[in-house]
Amino acid sequence: MKKIRRLLLLAVLLPAGAFLAGWAALHGSLPQIDGSVELAGLKSRVTVKRDRLGVPELSAWSLDDMTRAMGFLHAQERFFQMDLLRRTAAGELSELVGGRALDHDRSMRIHRLRHVAGQIVAGQKADDRRLLEAYTDGVNAGLDALAVSPFEYLLLRQPPRPWIPEDSLLVVLAMYADLQDENANADAERGYLQSVLPASMYRFLFPVGSQWDAPLMGTTIDPSLPPLADVYDLRSIAEANQDTNSAVPDYEPEMAAGSNNWALAGHRTAHGGGLLANDMHLRQRVPAIWYRARLKVANVRGRNLDVTGVTLPGTPLLIAGSNGRVAWAYTNSNGDWTDRVILESHPEDDGRYLTPDGYRDLVNHREVIRVKGGEDVVLEVRSSRWGPVIGRDRQGRLQSVRWLAAIPEATNVRLLEMMFADSVDEALRIAPEIGMPQQNLVVADADGNIGWTIIGKIPRRGAGFDPSLPASWAGSGTGWNGLLGAAEYPRVINPPSGQIWTANSRVVGDAELTLIGDGGYGLGARSRQIRDDLAALQDATPGDFLKIQLDDRALFLDRWRRLALDLLALPGNRQTAQRRLAAKVLADSELRASTDSQAYRLVREFRNLCFSRARHFLALEARRADPDYQPRLSRRFEAVLWQLVEQQPRHLLDPRYDSWADFLLAALDDSVSKLDPDQDGLLATWGDYNVVRINHPLGKIPVLGEHLNMPPYAAAGDTFMPRVQSANFGASERFAVAPGREAEGYFHMPGGQSGHPLSAYYRAGFRAWATGEPLPFLPGEPVHTLQLLPLTPD
Repeated sequence: MKKIRRLLLLAVLLPAGAFLAGWAALHGSLPQIDGSVELAGLKSRVTVKRDRLGVPELSAWSLDDMTRAMGFLHAQERFFQMDLLRRTAAGELSELVGGRALDHDRSMRIHRLRHVAGQIVAGQKADDRRLLEAYTDGVNAGLDALAVSPFEYLLLRQPPRPWIPEDSLLVVLAMYADLQDENANADAERGYLQSVLPASMYRFLFPVGSQWDAPLMGTTIDPSLPPLADVYDLRSIAEANQDTNSAVPDYEPEMAAGSNNWALAGHRTAHGGGLLANDMHLRQRVPAIWYRARLKVANVRGRNLDVTGVTLPGTPLLIAGSNGRVAWAYTNSNGDWTDRVILESHPEDDGRYLTPDGYRDLVNHREVIRVKGGEDVVLEVRSSRWGPVIGRDRQGRLQSVRWLAAIPEATNVRLLEMMFADSVDEALRIAPEIGMPQQNLVVADADGNIGWTIIGKIPRRGAGFDPSLPASWAGSGTGWNGLLGAAEYPRVINPPSGQIWTANSRVVGDAELTLIGDGGYGLGARSRQIRDDLAALQDATPGDFLKIQLDDRALFLDRWRRLALDLLALPGNRQTAQRRLAAKVLADSELRASTDSQAYRLVREFRNLCFSRARHFLALEARRADPDYQPRLSRRFEAVLWQLVEQQPRHLLDPRYDSWADFLLAALDDSVSKLDPDQDGLLATWGDYNVVRINHPLGKIPVLGEHLNMPPYAAAGDTFMPRVQSANFGASERFAVAPGREAEGYFHMPGGQSGHPLSAYYRAGFRAWATGEPLPFLPGEPVHTLQLLPLTPD
């Protein structure tokens, strides 16, 4: 019995001891938020005050000290996130998590971005390089000051790797990869379709514009008309080949990385100053990608700097915010920042290719991918003068990709200068000097001015080739010839309407569009809804802007609702219980992506089925020529689809249907069946489907995962409206601010400041972001104070 009792006691004590040891280790990796810490390299004290949400206000006496302190805070609260970002860009995730990341690492390693990052650092001005080094020293000091490594490394059984200056540039390059088509796959698809389709059909499938366009410059551009039956009779082609393949892939609207931003001039606001709003739409994860901060530096460049906004952990940069004189914000520009280059190989040696200077040898690089728990993987990368060789096209020709992110001159840390901008004019002057992913920059200043331009570097393209298609650059004057100068950038300043808006769709036209290019900009429905919402405002306040950001009215889909009702009312239609149910549900006068809406869910499903079936059929010949081809087509395919609905060309109708009415009614019937599988007369709601799940990268670990992830909830909003939200994609932040009146602004973020699950700030602010409850733009009263001190002399 004594032995049994001892064994039982051990059975209890051992798990309890393991639990206590794990708990102690977790506590040991919590950041320090009170007291004092000596920080090597500091010249003067830096005070860090945190409010009830954990948002820090840093006060320093020099920019170097501020940068060093920010590195310290980032490492203490977000080091694992920083590590994932640098590894994502460099193709080094397998070293941390094992072979599951090999496919990703191979795809990124061909771009050799760690090598590029080293070149960028070497090319920085002395002052910028010094700030990068100060930030790096702060990061490593913050990591070393933790009693235990961040908890993720305990779970992965890996030590954290120290930070180096190149890593901060890799974090910036990771944002390029997240926001852009790094391999120019859209060019490749367009090139393939151009080779197998008649010219008129190709133009029809890739409309330049649509009725939804809402540009700042230029006008709407009508889409190309469908080809005539004597030019391209796809129905007859399908019948002749007995091709009525019904295996149509499901379609979900693409949640392409993007955002909303807008501004009103002083004559349109309640206070007479400029007013700006921003919500950057990104893939959502835990912790949130941004880290909020207020930065105060005394007597720097002849002024007292006081800037508030979001920083990007891993970099010393304040990304978007307000400095008391100017506020600035971004949306993804969707310009054309990558090109596919066809290599004209030497007839006797495909290791050589033709350039305007004659034949040149491809350069070979040996990339070694370290794999946790496995053998190293060696990747042989061949590169042309334009970029890596990424494979062969369907004609067997080698292709390279030219990507701005891989050009060292296109990236820098000059965004730091935006903190010192004193006016809209100055902000727009600074923008072309800044090297970052190319964005729509919208700015407003305290004097009531507003403006727009592209921030980031723009390639100067030569004549003689279409950058939307793969092309040879062997001829003189083709390809990219350096970068545009500041004077060549398009700008809008103080338009007569007093409003500026962007939302990832086309912003410019004509010559300006040629400069920026088309990298897959959006349809324009969201931009148009924002533009019209703004037009109704006068004496606007931040509260008015929040209403627009939370606007879930489905104006874009309402014509599909009306179409469905018209179909159901057609004379001679067979009346079924399903169709009667659809008519009842669709009778709602206003369509919204609200969580309780059956109508929205039904209309969305109806449109998606029409979209996927039409796209699948129109790509018939491309699929026959290459069975592996999966059509993506343009994000503006709606312009194609609606012309089919309105004009109903029989020669472009799938032969499985006798008429376009049959095609549309079949999609509507199938939508009802999908949403009412039990035929109980109750359709699924939008909230049943649109459940937000924002998870930690390690959130799938049993038991632990539920403590790492944000709580799931049913969300309003969707794709084609200001309130963009899906299961894990949406507003990564949401704010409105008037420079000089920051105390009147608000801020939201889908997660807390800390990346540590035991921190009180891990989830702080999440619920307000989910419900739309405004939180202050500025940090509140301090509840914790940390003093960062220079090292005491021995």
